[in-house]
Amino acid sequence: MKRVLITGAAGFLGSHLCDYFIKLGFQVIGMDNLITGNLKNIEHLFPLEHFEFHHHDVSTFVHIAGDLDYILHFASPASPIDYLKIPIETLKVGSLGTLNLLGLAKEKNARILVASTSEVYGDPLVHPQNEEYYGNVSPIGPRGVYDEAKRFMESITMAYHTHHGLDTRIVRIFNTYGSRMRLNDGRVVPAFMGQALRGEDLTVFGDGSQTRSFTYIDDQIEGIYRLLMSNYHLPVNIGNPDETTILEFAEEIIKLTGTDQKITFKPLPKDDPLQRQPDISRAKEILGWEPKVHRSEGLKKVYEYFQSLSSEELSKNHRDFSANK
Repeated sequence: MKRVLITGAAGFLGSHLCDYFIKLGFQVIGMDNLITGNLKNIEHLFPLEHFEFHHHDVSTFVHIAGDLDYILHFASPASPIDYLKIPIETLKVGSLGTLNLLGLAKEKNARILVASTSEVYGDPLVHPQNEEYYGNVSPIGPRGVYDEAKRFMESITMAYHTHHGLDTRIVRIFNTYGSRMRLNDGRVVPAFMGQALRGEDLTVFGDGSQTRSFTYIDDQIEGIYRLLMSNYHLPVNIGNPDETTILEFAEEIIKLTGTDQKITFKPLPKDDPLQRQPDISRAKEILGWEPKVHRSEGLKKVYEYFQSLSSEELSKNHRDFSANK
């Protein structure tokens, strides 16, 4: 039985990856320090023989007994609220955490996939964004703690690949949505839906002309798995090229939820990207992957998930957000 270590296992993406690999028959080791993750996301896995959980911060030395075939490094805050609140921890998990896991992969002769992000492109001057574009990022801006952590992650991963011959993969993840997202994490899908469910007006930053592209969780997980199992070591965009403006998206959420909320506007945060759309030509060619779930279908599923939350959870999750990420 193949063994896989998934860091950030109690988070949104990490928990879905744990489910996916369990269903494929892997021995799954989940690791999380729970600084932003939630054990509720993986508690259904605890009784399973082929799942184990380690409460650990990967920014410190990581030890796993026995053989290890794969490592998926998804331990990082991913929302503006989180990484602006804990900037040092965000930088450490992208740098020290990645270094520790690359060392573990080298020790175990394991293949490692690291989770990068579309944020490495910053506020892009190229549209849509392909993997050859180097980005437009401010290292000292408020978002730099996240953007530069991911850019360093890519650099050190490539260094281990070229210098040590380590078997590496780099996925650049674009906006992804699905069940288990936190309503208060600052990302646009749960933020808008949370506001609609609480009967609040939807908050759009800037004039709403900035664009985003949203990928449903099932498509994202499938793309990550295909990349892991490929023979390709350079970065690959995994995202949905179906681009929409934030204002159009807010109107779409109001129509979906059947609410009569208005849209209110706030100033655009510093360094907030004005365009975000992946060029997925590489994923199509190398992985045979492209998204299958249409946004209307995916959003309906996510709305049903958020509707299932108790009023207490909705209230507990309420917090202002800082950007339409």
